[in-house]
Amino acid sequence: MAQVLEFKLPDLGEGLTEAEIVRWLVDVGDVVAVDQPVVEVETAKAMVEVPCPYGGVVTARFGEEGTELPVGAPLLTVAVGATSMPGAASAAGAAESVPASSNGSGAASGSGAARASGPAAEGSGNVLVGYGTAAPAARRRRVRRDATGPAGPAGAPAPAPAPASASATATVTTGAAPAPVVPAPADGPVPVISPLVRKLAREKGLDLRRLRGSGPDGLILRADVERAVAAPATEEVPAAAPAAAGAVAAGAGERVPLRGVRGAVADKLARSRTEIPDATCWVDADATELMAARAAMNAAGGPKISLLALLARICVAALARHPELNSRVDMAAREIVRVPEVHLGFAAQTDRGLVVPVVRDAHRRTAESLTAEFTRLTEAGRAGTLTPADLTGGTFTLNNYGVFGVDGSTPIINHPEAAMLGVGRIVPKPWVHEGQLAVRQVVQLSLTFDHRVCDGGTAGGFLRYVADCVEQPAVLLRTL
Repeated sequence: MAQVLEFKLPDLGEGLTEAEIVRWLVDVGDVVAVDQPVVEVETAKAMVEVPCPYGGVVTARFGEEGTELPVGAPLLTVAVGATSMPGAASAAGAAESVPASSNGSGAASGSGAARASGPAAEGSGNVLVGYGTAAPAARRRRVRRDATGPAGPAGAPAPAPAPASASATATVTTGAAPAPVVPAPADGPVPVISPLVRKLAREKGLDLRRLRGSGPDGLILRADVERAVAAPATEEVPAAAPAAAGAVAAGAGERVPLRGVRGAVADKLARSRTEIPDATCWVDADATELMAARAAMNAAGGPKISLLALLARICVAALARHPELNSRVDMAAREIVRVPEVHLGFAAQTDRGLVVPVVRDAHRRTAESLTAEFTRLTEAGRAGTLTPADLTGGTFTLNNYGVFGVDGSTPIINHPEAAMLGVGRIVPKPWVHEGQLAVRQVVQLSLTFDHRVCDGGTAGGFLRYVADCVEQPAVLLRTL
């Protein structure tokens, strides 16, 4: 008999704790190969195709498209080495997609998710966080009572676990809408997958039995808990109680959940403002010669050079002179960590919101290489295919907000970096050039910096060098 292994949502890195199922790439009964992508999920940072480390037949899927799952929750089960649905898993496989266990432990039981006790199956050659290169040996797991359930009588023994047929996390199609069958207190189950939801309910003193979940099969989601906390106490708090037609409660308004990219941006900006004592300085610069130099480079043939790439080269040269701004602060150790490499982030607006892709080793790249990498990352951002690695690890950020038609701004530092250079639009303005009033292409440059890593003199020196290179691109030739 084939060994049935459970594949859980892996840790996708950089502290991500949850992901939303966007699209299943396999169905129950499909044969999958080792490392074959089985589901597309959306994290707070990117859309990611998740590969399965096991090869065999898919016996069950956990979660509908649109469901948000925590890291460690079951995604699917695979009969390793099988080429068709094993008889023992047919009941679980009858459901097209099933909810995960609501006990928060990430363990599944029953015919669709039981771990076989035979030898470890051959695993993936790739390493997902939480998964090695071979399948782990099966371990016994204790069934824990629901943390939100009532405690039993003092000294009473723990209830015996229900048989597999009653405690299976998979559902069986019976003609009615499927519902999760899980161990629960006598007064009914609490359909919760996410341990984060349970933790939030505990912190707010909320009894989950009072909620009706808005997720598949009544699954209680984080939004349901947040609504219940905001709502006045009632006998039962509905997940989404529609308001009477035309009635608007005092202080009511549209509530937009802070989740996905928007939620990640909110968390990061709030942390930046809370932890970093930032300051901003700015200067106007005559960019006429820089624009002329770019036009001449592109007229000479070869790959086109973007303005952003030239600004990036200027930033790299300025950071070589002022390495204090290519650093981060470790307050626990009370140290400033200066990073030798320049991994340059740049702000890009996409349909999913603002993202900051990172160009690795920008200090080693030519203008042509920078242009190509900016183009690749921007296109990936618009397509929603940036990986977490593309969006993390930056040491300095370049923000060209001039594309939005604005002249100036005071950027918020991309935590945990120490500085960000902002570039406004380049527009014709009156300017004194060589002692004469002339119309020149003028840009405003602003630098927001962490005052813990340097004082105003260093920040001013950095910004003045950037402005000098914009005004006289020949200054940059000494660093190339």
